[in-house]
Amino acid sequence: MKKMSSMPNRRIYTLVFLIAVFGFACRDTRNVLPRSETEIERPPLAELSSPEIRKILENAARQTEITKSYDPSYVVIPYPNGDVPPETGVCSDVVVRAFRAAGVDLQKEVHEDMRENFAAYPQKWNLKRPDRNIDHRRVPNLQKFFERRGKALPITDKAENYHPGDVVSWDLNGQGLTHIGLVSNVFNEATGRYLIIHNIGSGARQEDVLFNWKITGHYRYF
Repeated sequence: MKKMSSMPNRRIYTLVFLIAVFGFACRDTRNVLPRSETEIERPPLAELSSPEIRKILENAARQTEITKSYDPSYVVIPYPNGDVPPETGVCSDVVVRAFRAAGVDLQKEVHEDMRENFAAYPQKWNLKRPDRNIDHRRVPNLQKFFERRGKALPITDKAENYHPGDVVSWDLNGQGLTHIGLVSNVFNEATGRYLIIHNIGSGARQEDVLFNWKITGHYRYF
């Protein structure tokens, strides 16, 4: 596949700061494929048998029309069902918002599990207790939560193993720079892959990037 040039002003110190302080997913350090004329819905949302997956994908697709920017700032938000302004956010917010549409408040679920099992979660941020404003927005915490819920699937290099509604996490730069997104129901017939709905620096988008980075987690909640 032909590589595109990197987007400007994506500086390494910004990436390191984000992973060290927030643990958010971060801006892309590699290439994003252009949209293809061979992309089709497979299956159409109306034909998905799981109402939860349908709601997740409907919401995630809607985010691509609303969320137009990326902002990793720490924000005090309500609890439960708290959120930053819908026009912005980070990669984890795509997953959190989509799951909330399906009746799962990851802010509440992650906070309650961390409150009872804090030592089981990554200790990357020098905290002594959970923080319900930010914990569910950190990719390593979401990975651990999905694992503890028994939702982890094997990581493979076979595109057919990644289904609409699945959650996928990545290491962007080989040094633990994390990212997370959702597998959509839009299929690229040219590459044989479903597109990913994610926010990697320019707002929520739907792109063919499943194997652009090292996959570190594959989860199926429903």
